[in-house]
Amino acid sequence: MKLEAEVTLYPLGQKELGPGVKAFVEVLREHGCHVEVGSMGSFVTGDSEQVSGALRQGYDRAASQGGCVLIVKACNVCPV
Repeated sequence: MKLEAEVTLYPLGQKELGPGVKAFVEVLREHGCHVEVGSMGSFVTGDSEQVSGALRQGYDRAASQGGCVLIVKACNVCPV
């Protein structure tokens, strides 16, 4: 099943916000997801298992650099 997700990652208590966000987006792309990065969040599309696995591993990689919050809104009927 195709899935589109709107995701926002908030690094917490870190001097630099960019490295955690960059690491997160890199994992999404490594998994073959289509990613549209915006100023306050991103849209991720792909197969549901592909996207969910990428989100899990991306969060793990970002969290390894410090505290963070991940907000995800997913839809299986959005045009992808």
